[in-house]
Amino acid sequence: MWKTILRRVLAMIPQIIILSLFIFILAKAMPGDPFTGLINPNMDPATIEKMREAAGLNNPWYVQYWDWITNAVQGDFGQSFLFKLPVTDIIGQRVTNTIWLSLMTAILSYAIALPLGLFSGRYQNSLFDKTVVVYNFVSFAVPIFIFALLMLFIFGYRLDWFPTTGSVASGLEPGTMSYFWSKIYHMILPAISQALLATAVTIQYLRNEVIDAQQMDFVRTARAKGVPTNKVFTRHIFRNASLPIAAQLSYEISALISGSVVIEQTFAYPGIGKLFIDAINGRDYSVITALVLILGIVTIVGNLISDIVMSIVDPRIRIQ
Repeated sequence: MWKTILRRVLAMIPQIIILSLFIFILAKAMPGDPFTGLINPNMDPATIEKMREAAGLNNPWYVQYWDWITNAVQGDFGQSFLFKLPVTDIIGQRVTNTIWLSLMTAILSYAIALPLGLFSGRYQNSLFDKTVVVYNFVSFAVPIFIFALLMLFIFGYRLDWFPTTGSVASGLEPGTMSYFWSKIYHMILPAISQALLATAVTIQYLRNEVIDAQQMDFVRTARAKGVPTNKVFTRHIFRNASLPIAAQLSYEISALISGSVVIEQTFAYPGIGKLFIDAINGRDYSVITALVLILGIVTIVGNLISDIVMSIVDPRIRIQ
């Protein structure tokens, strides 16, 4: 198994190289540059051109790519034109917020999806199952940005239960319990908004697998031997039904991260999602390419983790 994992890790190297090249070319294809629209119109065009030359924007694209990727390997993604800070420092300031928000969203998603999917499949065609199916249809149909705005309006502005912007209340000292609980409090509404829509795929997979597993021979054999229904359900059906959940682990990671872009922008939550939108609006290529590369690597690593988890859940499965 360890040899297989090592081979997969080595295979990730050309994938990351191709990904980085694709990202860089797309970023350079964007109209304008970091100096477009951000410079005093009265400034001498020759001065603007000198600034572009100093930033290396006039070099051939392959020279710019080589300079960028060699520095990126060393952890240096360059300087942000928009924030006037090293890109690594900017991402470091925001990534913690996104990680905590994604973690809370994942916990809430599975806390909702697992019982709903299991019991919906177990009690097929019941009133509970039909209610879950309707909830799934609604979750698939509603765009996340509309649902987030609705949650923000109702629970943030009308009821005033949760804060509507930021990640922590101002004036609190980092490291204190008040600071910690304020961070949690600011994450609750964005996390719930994303989790309620992120459960649909997991519920549907789990429900279908539970329904199919109940008709399999090993379940019938267990019941014929007199094994209690609850034990058949927990030890046999659930284990078999959990395989698709492990298989879609990488998809869930990608979905949480991509969904955080909309959620963070809607709730003005200072994470990498909001940073990504701000960088696009400001044509900050250094930040854009760094973020997309990092998110792409996270997705590739997620595929590897998904394969490993599947082999642990079911020993019959081995990564090929």
